[in-house]
Amino acid sequence: MLVWLSDYLMRFDSNFAVLQYITVRGIFSVLTALIVSLIIGPTLIKKLNDRQIGQIVRDDGPETHFSKAGTPTMGGVLILVSISFSTLLWSDLANHYVWALLLVTLSFGAIGWVDDYRKVFEKNSAGLSPGWKYFWQSVIGGAAAVFLYFSAVGPNETAYIVPFFKDVALELGGLYIVISYFIIVGFSNAVNLTDGLDGLAILPTVLVGGALGVVAYVAGHNEFSAYLNIPNIVGSGEVVIFAGALVGAGMGFLWFNTYPAQIFMGDVGSLSLGAALGVMAIVSRHEIVLLIMGGIFVAETVSVILQVGSFKLTGKRVFRMAPLHHHFELKGWPEPRVIVRFWIITVMLVLFGLATLKLR
Repeated sequence: MLVWLSDYLMRFDSNFAVLQYITVRGIFSVLTALIVSLIIGPTLIKKLNDRQIGQIVRDDGPETHFSKAGTPTMGGVLILVSISFSTLLWSDLANHYVWALLLVTLSFGAIGWVDDYRKVFEKNSAGLSPGWKYFWQSVIGGAAAVFLYFSAVGPNETAYIVPFFKDVALELGGLYIVISYFIIVGFSNAVNLTDGLDGLAILPTVLVGGALGVVAYVAGHNEFSAYLNIPNIVGSGEVVIFAGALVGAGMGFLWFNTYPAQIFMGDVGSLSLGAALGVMAIVSRHEIVLLIMGGIFVAETVSVILQVGSFKLTGKRVFRMAPLHHHFELKGWPEPRVIVRFWIITVMLVLFGLATLKLR
């Protein structure tokens, strides 16, 4: 929005041209989302407490989690408001990637909101049925994949980059839609599975989202993309503004979600943030790098698949409990230890993922 305003103000003072720079707007996007989160957070927590909108803890979870019952949930609303406000304020609203990110994020947030509503108000710990949840995720994820495919104006926007290989960019045609669909829906559920401990999911989301913003900026810059020998994606640099908003909103939410949490994000937050990461990776054409940087999310998802598959086939469990973070809890790791160690692993994976930009 302010990009348009700066276009007008530049007629009177050329200094307003600073708002045309993506890097400057990206920094302000982080700060704006962070400040909005910190301002709104206490009020939201109080209202949720007053209305007794608290977490429903499942009986089959670790016993240490029983004390979390009643902690305000649906805090993902705080994240979505902060992201939306900052993105709309600082981004170029003529950029279709911005709208794709916002609409997918808010749409998946709506699915999560319905799920949380049923858990909190209807006292149904299962929430929205898995079938309906997956159906609506598929509708929105599929629509986003189709939109990104048919809005592409060149082969660079649909080619698949393989890390570590300089000249490998696979042209997959319509298969782009299928892969993009699975990336969006898959990561939405992966972040949702990871969101089981105080602050466990939000900081890795912030780290991966920030790194994907860097990748998108590089891909959208003619000189940087040529130097790193990656496809130049016209307009992808604007993703930095959304990434900045995600980082700011996430850090603001972590202020209240750090152990012991004052608020949980709920499915309204986890489903939307996971989908956002998927779209960011698709836009920047680095889906495989997302799998590397988001290794914690991948591991949590794989642990559930292995646990369910093993139990159905052999009657035995691979882990003491799935997702993976519960396994370490039952091994005796205190919750803060699990959280911080998963954070450290994510930092290493994100750095390695960024290194792949040069290791070609």
